[in-house]
Amino acid sequence: MKIKTGLGFDIHKLVEGRKLFLGGVEIPFSKGLLGHSDGDCLVHAIADGLLGAIGKKDIGQLFPDTDPKYKDIRSTNILKEIVSMLEKQSLEIGNIDSVIIAEEPKLASYIPHMKRVLCLILHIKEEELGIKAKTNEGIGEIGQGEAIASWASVLLKQK
Repeated sequence: MKIKTGLGFDIHKLVEGRKLFLGGVEIPFSKGLLGHSDGDCLVHAIADGLLGAIGKKDIGQLFPDTDPKYKDIRSTNILKEIVSMLEKQSLEIGNIDSVIIAEEPKLASYIPHMKRVLCLILHIKEEELGIKAKTNEGIGEIGQGEAIASWASVLLKQK
């Protein structure tokens, strides 16, 4: 069986006046992630991991912030397009492991909802998607509550 792996990373600054979206879920918080899209850094990390596994450019190049049609787009819509690319290549997701790094808000209670939303889009079972939430122990921009970052590792297999 042919397998492919990919690694994705994304970071966005937290700003007032924006809604916070992580893992396709709106999370009540006083700040949101700055971006041309909704800034969902977990979805972006997963998307970049998937794109890397199939040798494509990253989401910033495929869905550029210079294109007005992507202004304020939900990142889950971008992810749906990428899943279609996988299906056209007869690839399916074996599993995804990911981590969100944020001082605030506390995310553990939102992870089950994130998994439900993302698994529907990714066409995988909930046990095939790992999402962890960690802090940055007060270090750097993330630790000071100025940004949120995410990492994702993906495994694809031939159908």
